[in-house]
Amino acid sequence: MNKIILHKNKEKAAWQLHPWIFSGAIKTVEGKPANGSTVKVFNTDKEFIAYGIYNAQSRVAVRLLEWNQEHPIDEQWWRNRVRRAVELRTPLLTDQNNAVRLIFAEADFLPGLIVDKYGDFLSVQIHSSGVEVVKMIIVDELVQLLQPKGIYERSDLNARQHEGLSDVNGLLYGDMPAEFVDVIENGIRYQINIVEGQKSGFYCDQRDNRWLTAQYVKDRHVLDCFCYSGGFTLNAFKAGASSVVSVDSSALAIETLNRNIMLNGFNSIIHTAVQADVNKYLRQLGEEGRKFDVIILDPPKYAPSRSALDKAARAYKDLNRRALLLLESGGLLATFSCSGAMDIDTFKQVLAWAALDAGKEIQFIRHFNQPEDHPIRASFPEGEYLKGLLVRVL
Repeated sequence: MNKIILHKNKEKAAWQLHPWIFSGAIKTVEGKPANGSTVKVFNTDKEFIAYGIYNAQSRVAVRLLEWNQEHPIDEQWWRNRVRRAVELRTPLLTDQNNAVRLIFAEADFLPGLIVDKYGDFLSVQIHSSGVEVVKMIIVDELVQLLQPKGIYERSDLNARQHEGLSDVNGLLYGDMPAEFVDVIENGIRYQINIVEGQKSGFYCDQRDNRWLTAQYVKDRHVLDCFCYSGGFTLNAFKAGASSVVSVDSSALAIETLNRNIMLNGFNSIIHTAVQADVNKYLRQLGEEGRKFDVIILDPPKYAPSRSALDKAARAYKDLNRRALLLLESGGLLATFSCSGAMDIDTFKQVLAWAALDAGKEIQFIRHFNQPEDHPIRASFPEGEYLKGLLVRVL
């Protein structure tokens, strides 16, 4: 097997089970490993550290998989890892929830692999060359474990370009998903689009936060921004909100939202669906003097990397400032960031600046986090990307 020798003093993170080796940490490459092939990683004293996947094109040149030299990376290793990840999620699959993330990349020792279960179908994303090599082994194991109606691949991520991989969308197994697939989350029914929807089709990571936020909306007027297919809106309906305004820039999102409202029989609730740019719409609401009791902000990723953090912080601040201006004393803002580069302390500071600019005094009364099917591996803190705050205006 090809070997990777690290520079002196560059092995500490690897010894501590961090799964990434950056190209600058590599002293020598013994052999000619192909992109996606398995390699052994050693320190300068030739002590074995771990097995990993090599890719010369990627800044993350080696993605570490296994630290026990007695457990080589063969077909059974991949099957065992897939099986273990799925087993850990089994308790989450109930008659009230059948949309679950089954495999969460590095958190499950399967870097570059995402698998989501949506009812009878699985959606797969692959963004590392090593997983690409064993893709059909993983598919076969998923079929044996879950017997899905179909497995659809949505590997159309920017990360694949850094791995030298082209985008791939298509059926991997079984039946092609229908235009809309039925799922249930928190006892609420959804029809989602796996083939053309955002990401892999649905955002399972907000499951708990949708339910938690809904505990504060009974008999209140709610504004749900970046509503997508209606997760926060529908939970608010179920919890007894007086009215909801849902906003998204996507026509498909608004269409899907309205379908999901009808699907659950919530059409008697006072509801307005608006296709608009959220920032512009918030400004318009402010000019009209509109007020709400609860506002939800669940924007897309503003900071894809640390280099974009300053610009993203300004965007988050302006967005939250506009929302705070629409809340009276006692009003609540449930605000989120899915940018991994934005840690919770920085996010709190951004909210403090937004409140200052809006002339509001605020309190942080709850933290929101990732659900348990999106675990954070202790040796890989970068896996913690979703955070949120429930803010009360004084």
